[in-house]
Amino acid sequence: MNIKELSLPGLKLIIPSVHPDDRGFFLESYRESLYKQMGIPDLFVQDNHSFSKMGVIRGMHFDIHQAKLVRVISGKIFDVVVDLRKDQKTFGKWEGVYLDGLRQHQLFVPAGFAHGFFAMSDAHVVYKVSHEYNPTCEKGFRYNDPAIGIKWPIEKPILSKRDENAPLLSELNIQ
Repeated sequence: MNIKELSLPGLKLIIPSVHPDDRGFFLESYRESLYKQMGIPDLFVQDNHSFSKMGVIRGMHFDIHQAKLVRVISGKIFDVVVDLRKDQKTFGKWEGVYLDGLRQHQLFVPAGFAHGFFAMSDAHVVYKVSHEYNPTCEKGFRYNDPAIGIKWPIEKPILSKRDENAPLLSELNIQ
């Protein structure tokens, strides 16, 4: 297993060891002690699985206290995070990575980031979170907020009503 530090502090791309053979493949997708050794101290308490049809954007969503470990098990996505840590010089900066079910890379998103993705194909996305879902803590802002300037690889995505009507980041009170 290898780990790549990305441009935003704390953001990590995890490249697992995949063991293919004639039957398919095997990979270890998570081992707490190994992840702690790699600088990911979070204890994950909930697993989530979403399916998105090609053309869907989900995001930008966040619970400011929740870390995530994101992996695509089928399909391909353009995964995007935005740094919402006001004490960082990277506040409001974004980074995007491609994740797919073939390479099995994972993205570690520390607490303090917003997260969203574009489904470049039908895609199954699984992610672990460090705090259980609490609807009073979840917030979101517009995927195409001009102040953030995310360069999505699609012009007219499929959106939920919630994401379509989300406020700008500047309209939110981030603690």
